[in-house]
Amino acid sequence: MRHSLRLNAFQVLATGLALVILTGGVLLSLPIASKGEPIPFLNAVFTSGSASCVTGLVLYDTYSQFTVFGQVVIMLLIQIGGLGFMMVASLVSILIGRRIGLYERSLLMQSVGALKIGGVVRLTKHTLVATAIFEGAGTLLLATWFCPKFGFGQGLWMALFHAVSAFCNAGFDIMGIVKPGTSFMTAADVPVVNLTIMMLIIVGGLGFFLWDDLFRHRLHFREYRLHTKLVLTGTAILLVGGTLGFYFLERGHAFAGVSQGQKWLMAAFQSVTPRTAGFNTVDLKALSPGGTFLTILLMFVGAGSGSTGGGIKVNTIAVVVLCILAYAKRKDSISVFHRRVDDETTREAFSAVGLYLAGCLVGCMILCAQGFLMEDSIFEVFSAMGTVGLTRGITPHLPVLSKLTIILLMYFGRLGSLSVAMAVTGSRQNPRVHNVSEKVLIG
Repeated sequence: MRHSLRLNAFQVLATGLALVILTGGVLLSLPIASKGEPIPFLNAVFTSGSASCVTGLVLYDTYSQFTVFGQVVIMLLIQIGGLGFMMVASLVSILIGRRIGLYERSLLMQSVGALKIGGVVRLTKHTLVATAIFEGAGTLLLATWFCPKFGFGQGLWMALFHAVSAFCNAGFDIMGIVKPGTSFMTAADVPVVNLTIMMLIIVGGLGFFLWDDLFRHRLHFREYRLHTKLVLTGTAILLVGGTLGFYFLERGHAFAGVSQGQKWLMAAFQSVTPRTAGFNTVDLKALSPGGTFLTILLMFVGAGSGSTGGGIKVNTIAVVVLCILAYAKRKDSISVFHRRVDDETTREAFSAVGLYLAGCLVGCMILCAQGFLMEDSIFEVFSAMGTVGLTRGITPHLPVLSKLTIILLMYFGRLGSLSVAMAVTGSRQNPRVHNVSEKVLIG
């Protein structure tokens, strides 16, 4: 009986994230969390969900609304959401010397995006150490600008908060101390801030599994796993292509009036942050139609699987594109980097894209039905589903139904559309007898 009631890995991860969001909502609704009146519970759950799902969509300016206690709660939710609550639970087990059993290892495998259960505890330990190193280094670099500007104590706290938020691809900021609701627009010309934030976002978005591969094989690209090669190649293409795209699309629009060097810096920052961090150094409503579309496209793609970022994932898009090219060339298999992509991976990729787009379509219809413009609705929905956090200014004005919709989209986006579907359907045995196959016309 106990075995029949045991939840599968996807159900445990889905339930755990929901509990983290609700717990955070309770804490953020307390009077001690706000500088003025306590916020309503639904708004607290929205903020907690945005932090736990490392999204960054906010109903309030984080610095202006929340006390240090509230900001600490948000940062901890971001850290738990970025690493995954199973990894945080494993850290506690490691610290107290408790043995991690087989069931916990299987949960960890799903949480960190490992391909096999063997070595998952070692991968977890390496990930936790690497996280501390990257966030610590980011804090020190950011402190070189924040501390002289805001004082040692406040500056160090701001450096730590933004290092954690950037590494976890969350997009939460406390730059409201300068001007509420502007994110890093007031620091758009500060190289150390921009470059540090960008590097933390990129490193966090590559994925824990990829880190392990790099740690094992260093700079020997030919020895990397196929997953690593696809993510690194796809990320490089998106970064270079995004930077060039934003520079040429926005140099006479959103980037007008600044120096040539700052235009390139803003273009690079804008190509990084939609995948999927949510910071911005430019007014998003000032973007040209082409720049807005490029931002939505980058939000859709997102980061790598098993990372702190969201989106449909770089490797998933790579598999879909390779499959389309293979079929166009009438090839019966997908081959890249002298490796063949198996059929199950292809089915998973197309299923994930289909479910992701279906969720975005439903969310967009709900927001449009509640009176928002289609362009703003599409932008907000893809930002939520991609756990990005960028907005064209409609987030604080969402009615109750739209708030609930965005919360669910952030939740689905962080877990992954396929993971949610598998959590709902539960475990199923494959039938021993298969039906007769038959062709269906396509196209």
